[in-house]
Amino acid sequence: MAFTLSGPCEYREEIRKSRFLALAAPVASAADAQAFIERHSDLAASHNCWAWKVGNQYRFNDDGEPGGTAGRPILAAIEGQDCDQVVVLVIRWYGGIQLGTGGLARAYGGSAAKCLQAGERRELVLRQAFTCHLQFAELPLFKARLNELDSLIEREDYDASGARLHLAVAPAERDMLERLLGDISRGRESLCPP
Repeated sequence: MAFTLSGPCEYREEIRKSRFLALAAPVASAADAQAFIERHSDLAASHNCWAWKVGNQYRFNDDGEPGGTAGRPILAAIEGQDCDQVVVLVIRWYGGIQLGTGGLARAYGGSAAKCLQAGERRELVLRQAFTCHLQFAELPLFKARLNELDSLIEREDYDASGARLHLAVAPAERDMLERLLGDISRGRESLCPP
């Protein structure tokens, strides 16, 4: 079971005179993650180390710290907390005392894990992609009934007779949504792969 954050969160810690600020947020894409990192990085800090995970995609960066001591432990914290669709940025202001490679890994990974633990989490529902076409008169009822389910309209493409809906359907609701679509369209429509 995977989780994401309900909203941004932060955690502050001082370790042997170095200050660490961990910032985390939910993201929907790699572009969202990179935008978060660019927006919140502090150029006056010694290091802005980060990691993000969105589905099977992930990236991490040590930002000048010894290889494997910052970005990878942050990613390990994300995975250790069963998180997905999350970005974590850990900013360090160097305090003059060397932490060593093990100390750095514990500091970065620990700050990231504590930040994620402090944030409000919600369960991620994995969804499958489908399309369907509905006439204009059928759209309002379908959309109203769809709000009662855990499925989403990701895109609508309109034409002369109605709209092709691109849906993200929770697996447990596929059969129910198929019946709903058949009832509203009087058997004319069914869910199709994208």
